[in-house]
Amino acid sequence: MGWSWVIFIWCVLFSISSAIVDNDNDGGVPSTVEGPFKPVTVPLDHTYRGTAVDLPNTDPLVQRTVQGFHPEQISLSLSSSHNSVWISWITGEFQIGDNIEPLDPETVASIVQYGRVGRSLSHQATGYSIVYSQLYPFEGIQNYTSGIIHHVRLTGLRPNTLYQYQCGDPSLSAMSDVHYFRTMPVSGPKSYPSKIAVVGDLGLTYNTTSTVNHMTSNHPDLILLVGDVCYADFYITNGTGADCYSCSFPDTPIHETYQPRWDYWGRYMQPLISSVPIMVIEGNHEIEAQAENQTFVAYSSRFAFPSEESGSSSTLYYSFNAGGIHFIMLGSYISYDKSGDQYKWLEGDLASVDRKVTPWLIATWHAPWYSTYKAHYREAECMRVEMEDLLYKYGVDVVFNGHVHAYERSNRVYNYTLDPCGPVYITVGDGGNRGEMAITHADEPGQCPVPLTTSHDYMGGFCTFNFTSGPAAGNFCWDRQPDYSAFRESSFGHGILEVKNETHALWIWHRNQDFYDTAGDEIYIVRQPQNCPLFKPEEGYKKFNFKKH
Repeated sequence: MGWSWVIFIWCVLFSISSAIVDNDNDGGVPSTVEGPFKPVTVPLDHTYRGTAVDLPNTDPLVQRTVQGFHPEQISLSLSSSHNSVWISWITGEFQIGDNIEPLDPETVASIVQYGRVGRSLSHQATGYSIVYSQLYPFEGIQNYTSGIIHHVRLTGLRPNTLYQYQCGDPSLSAMSDVHYFRTMPVSGPKSYPSKIAVVGDLGLTYNTTSTVNHMTSNHPDLILLVGDVCYADFYITNGTGADCYSCSFPDTPIHETYQPRWDYWGRYMQPLISSVPIMVIEGNHEIEAQAENQTFVAYSSRFAFPSEESGSSSTLYYSFNAGGIHFIMLGSYISYDKSGDQYKWLEGDLASVDRKVTPWLIATWHAPWYSTYKAHYREAECMRVEMEDLLYKYGVDVVFNGHVHAYERSNRVYNYTLDPCGPVYITVGDGGNRGEMAITHADEPGQCPVPLTTSHDYMGGFCTFNFTSGPAAGNFCWDRQPDYSAFRESSFGHGILEVKNETHALWIWHRNQDFYDTAGDEIYIVRQPQNCPLFKPEEGYKKFNFKKH
């Protein structure tokens, strides 16, 4: 581990929780109370396009540096509350080829030794381990089997406390170095993590390294990755990759993936996410279909999710608390119909939120409902039709999405109409992936897509009809930047959310080409519960006929 990472980790771990800010927004930063704002489009900067080229497997940052069954790809994720976290890692080498023999998870223990900093590693927790395979029922396509993936949950932790830990199997003398993490603050209206990084469509390119370096310099306490992790599905199984899979490999009998890209990504990210928890929700590039119609196997196996702790039966949707924030992570590529499990879970989860304890309600999923770019325009309309009313009634404050490879922030909006009680929608699908940057807007002359081309095979059909009212009535697209779109720009970057108190949160979007302390977009998101009465859970029980879990 380099000295820069050591310095970063200690800065993160000893950071002080954010203080209550002056609500006058010193420094001239605008707030949503001043909105809705007139739409702004920042012209494309042709001098900075970045280098969306993947890191090769020869790069030292992605090569295996441990021997035998010593842990690698160590990562940290949160449980549903402050007193519990998950530690994950991999031991043993992956195999890829025609003749693979999966490792036996029973041969290596899953143990974490931990304790508060300044004391010994006197506590020990045991977890479980798995091996997954990516198998194809076609001759000539190579199969893959992972190393042994370990997940251990630590419980009984103190809030906002610095811990140290080692993971591995002490009986094999195969333990990791000592790593550090700080637990989330206790849930309460005046208790928040200092900085939350939000990034989407990250990939593993040289742009990714720029994004992660910028994100690291901001010392986040928590990272939200809103889908599309490593883009292993940009490759076929012999390791050949392309910017456009269907263009380069049109004759493959199934959409292949090169699973070692997951291992490269885990190795590259370990210095950051072994100390800063990362919470991931699936994107379309995590589908990774294989034999027996299995999907999302790598995603579901490599990360630990607080699904069970939050009452979810799936890794594709779950929730958790971080201080006074309740996060809802939803799946765009699993059933979201009102009769389905995800919708019913969402009803119960929303009803269980005590806004006196967690005033902020933030939702994330991959494919955005409100994006004005031509790429993926209104692709998630079926999901919006099913779920938007429910999120609106319970007063969701902010929504983060990815998928569109650009940045966009909305005015407060509900059902395509400006609404002071609607959420602010923010698309941050600009982490640095190998795919093309989204540049063209659907409202530009001649760029409105044909409606039938906007549906997605995994997103539940076709719901994208013409608007029936408002300035775009009778049309599929606006003829100018829509009123609900406050700010948009095509550039790589990430965002930082700083929740200051129960009503004010500072959102800053950072572009990769700027200096670290420069804001590409900056606004205070202000909650006004006095003007937007929250939906009462008891009304929900009566109307929707569900039980609180």
